[in-house]
Amino acid sequence: MLDRAARRLADPALNRMGAVLAGAGVSADSVTVVGFVLGLGAAAVIAVQLYWVGLILVVASRLCDGLDGPVARHSVVTDRGGFLDIVLDFAFYGAVPLGFVFAAPDANAVAGAVLIFSFYANGASFLAFAVMAERRKLTSAARGPKSLYFTAGLAEGTETILVFCLFCIFPGAFVPIAYMFAALTLVTTVSRIALATRSFG
Repeated sequence: MLDRAARRLADPALNRMGAVLAGAGVSADSVTVVGFVLGLGAAAVIAVQLYWVGLILVVASRLCDGLDGPVARHSVVTDRGGFLDIVLDFAFYGAVPLGFVFAAPDANAVAGAVLIFSFYANGASFLAFAVMAERRKLTSAARGPKSLYFTAGLAEGTETILVFCLFCIFPGAFVPIAYMFAALTLVTTVSRIALATRSFG
């Protein structure tokens, strides 16, 4: 829901930074991998309840995620890069809630499992829609240049990062926030299924 507005705000600065990194010989794939490693680091420090360090690493990880596309566009865009980007993004989305489960399993395990389930279902609907859209040669630039066809929803990348930041700032509120965001994510999944039913019927 917020991705389009976030891109309008962030894209000019990210494009400038991407041009500098590409000019320095930094590859888009390396930026993607560094972002993922930072994300795993965030999950690890969250698991030992270093929540403010986790917050910093989450933000740094997503900065890299925002930069890999501009770096690629200022150097070389590859299918491998698009593949790595989406796979490592989904791995990151699962790792951070898992960190909170390890941090307080008695309190957070069920809510964390529900949230990860919602991500799993949403990811499946997202990727399946992208595959069918590719088969039908559908295109969309609504989210900027992307390797896959992106569909909008209530729970997108920007909302997910905001929720992860809220988890780190208010770790004691993980359970209610996780349940609320899982519900929004599942609404997004159902709406995408409805869109697919109309589009591919």
